[in-house]
Amino acid sequence: MTTQDYNFADISPYDDSQFHEKMEGLIKEPGFLHAIKYTMPEKDIPNLLNELEKIDNKYDFQTKIMYPFLEMLAKTTTSGISLGGVKYYNPSLNYAFITNHRDIVLDASFLNLAFLRRGMPTSEVAIGNNLLVFDWINDLVRLNKSFIVKRNTGLREGLEAAKKLSAYIRYAILEKHESIWIAQREGRAKDSSDHTQESLLKMLAMSGEGTFNEKLEGLNIMPVSISYEYDPNDYLKAREFLMRRRDPNFKKSQRDDLFSMETGLLQFKGKVHFQMTPRLNTKLDQIGDLKDTNTAAKYVGALIDNAIHRSYEIFPINYIAYDLLHDSKRFERKYTAEQKQETEDYFNRQLNKVDLEDVTAEERAYMMEMMLIMYSNPLKNKLKTLLGGIV
Repeated sequence: MTTQDYNFADISPYDDSQFHEKMEGLIKEPGFLHAIKYTMPEKDIPNLLNELEKIDNKYDFQTKIMYPFLEMLAKTTTSGISLGGVKYYNPSLNYAFITNHRDIVLDASFLNLAFLRRGMPTSEVAIGNNLLVFDWINDLVRLNKSFIVKRNTGLREGLEAAKKLSAYIRYAILEKHESIWIAQREGRAKDSSDHTQESLLKMLAMSGEGTFNEKLEGLNIMPVSISYEYDPNDYLKAREFLMRRRDPNFKKSQRDDLFSMETGLLQFKGKVHFQMTPRLNTKLDQIGDLKDTNTAAKYVGALIDNAIHRSYEIFPINYIAYDLLHDSKRFERKYTAEQKQETEDYFNRQLNKVDLEDVTAEERAYMMEMMLIMYSNPLKNKLKTLLGGIV
């Protein structure tokens, strides 16, 4: 099937012809009004709603509303957002930006903010329908250039959804001339050890013509590495590790997901860095035609992982976590005694937020170990890539 054989109306961002109608409905939603009260002073809300009523296209929404909102969020919850590797970006091309996944909401939002600051076009954003727990959230993200990844489907429906998603991504890049953002895996890596799911690459290669690699070349895949100094959800991830240890069948609730989104959005993240890397086309050419799809997907996944791992920004907290985890002084030249003490205090403050009863000393030590693993894994993976697997 070609891209012309699909109707993308149920997964694509809203067209500008639909914009005003969808926005009018959104600003009347009690859930939407409740959400914006979390993120801005109440006295400013009437002015915002008035501005939203006037907007009738995605570009104005992103530049007039989302840009200043994200700048406010960056100012209040980060120590700065930086973007490297812009020399690899060719404005005459459209890309599939594939990144590691740290924050449910902000990975793509802050990357688009970094683009807006430089006058670069924003990308369309892949978002799982499992996060669209209310109709107004679905409307909001599709007004803001997001397209929907359908999850939790049956086997047959899942295959058809994957084919359609693949066709939409190719259509967006080659015919709409939009870049897209998609995470390298479904869900965040809880231990911050980032690895590309082969199923993602197989999905991308379901559309287009030619060999597996030729299909991927057509998408101009550019790996982008994301580094957050602090992860506001670190203690929630440590809590989840403990819950799964206590009960292997533990599953997070919808409320847990919403709280994680809210925590990631509003709490302090320190420095945030995005590092663009060369698109994969040259390396895909060099590989040649790998007949076996599983082998090809594994190989391309390794290329993306290597690009992301070698491009991490490493912060003092990563070096300190490594040394604490291994009871070593290997990286002590990378931080001061004061920074080490501040970091240990930070870890303890975060663990004090865990709202579980009857946590034993051994269980707290386990959660601390998991937090140290989270913060040391980016450093470990970078070292493995740069030193050929030696850590």
